[in-house]
Amino acid sequence: MNCAANASHSPVFLLLGFSRAGVSHTLLFFLFLAIYLTTILGNVTLVLLISWDSRLHSPMYYLLRGLSLIDMGLSTVTLPQLLAHLVSDYPAIPAARCLAQFFFFYAFGVTDTLVIAVMALDRYVAICDPLHYALVMNHQLCAHLLALSWVVSIVHTMLHVGLLLPLFWVGDARGNVDLPHFFCDHRPLLRASCSDTHSNELVIFLEGGFLMLGPCVLIILSYVRIGATILRLPSDAGRRRAVSTCGSHLTMVGFLYGTIIWVYFQPSSQNSQHQDMVASVMYTAVTPLANPFVYSLRNKDVKGALRGLLGWGRVDS
Repeated sequence: MNCAANASHSPVFLLLGFSRAGVSHTLLFFLFLAIYLTTILGNVTLVLLISWDSRLHSPMYYLLRGLSLIDMGLSTVTLPQLLAHLVSDYPAIPAARCLAQFFFFYAFGVTDTLVIAVMALDRYVAICDPLHYALVMNHQLCAHLLALSWVVSIVHTMLHVGLLLPLFWVGDARGNVDLPHFFCDHRPLLRASCSDTHSNELVIFLEGGFLMLGPCVLIILSYVRIGATILRLPSDAGRRRAVSTCGSHLTMVGFLYGTIIWVYFQPSSQNSQHQDMVASVMYTAVTPLANPFVYSLRNKDVKGALRGLLGWGRVDS
């Protein structure tokens, strides 16, 4: 694809993802406002419960608190801007802000997937080697794994930002570039560019695919071993208890990895913009919203801590 003489590295992008949705922007505004406020309230509550109740000071909840903080960041990167654009006739974002949003969205999003994989490792040790769980999965190791997840995520994100910087976009008479999405995501930016994006696409499939494949393999191997261990447990009660500790995590794995693979690792010709939008809403809005409820509704310790918090009394055991 050749770029015209008026192509620019730094146009103004118009985020038109919901302009042709056929749904009232007022309705969408209140829907996403409710989702965002509930996401923040739910995750803040989970963070406070884990910090406040001594029963939730295990490595699993330490990792879950980190995941909740990441989910709040992921939602905050995209949803407040979407709310502002839903009440605006000119949903514009300058290129510098667009790349900044892209950076923080990717940094939070990739860290989210890596922490989910670390949580699978935690469940593996807890079920397959319970006698050494406290020794292996201590808070120091968890802190190091969280820090490593952030470092890997930031390096990965800087690579993709660096590959976006040389690209050109052709704007209209006012220098605006239509972006049929509700935030500055990777695929829409590449589709809208007039530059050759084959190297970007190749890096997405190779480097990005490797980064997703590693955690996916870790999760799959962990749950293969977990499944084999559960089948060898002598009592039905023990098997049910072991399964219940993994159910919440597996639900979040399905939400997060399913939508990411759907958007980023299919050929563009097989992936419509409408499908991209639906999947993007899933992992930017629905997954962070679901996280605190999936873990609280299925977890007796969290429900007990919540009852203690609402009763204004500290519960220790």
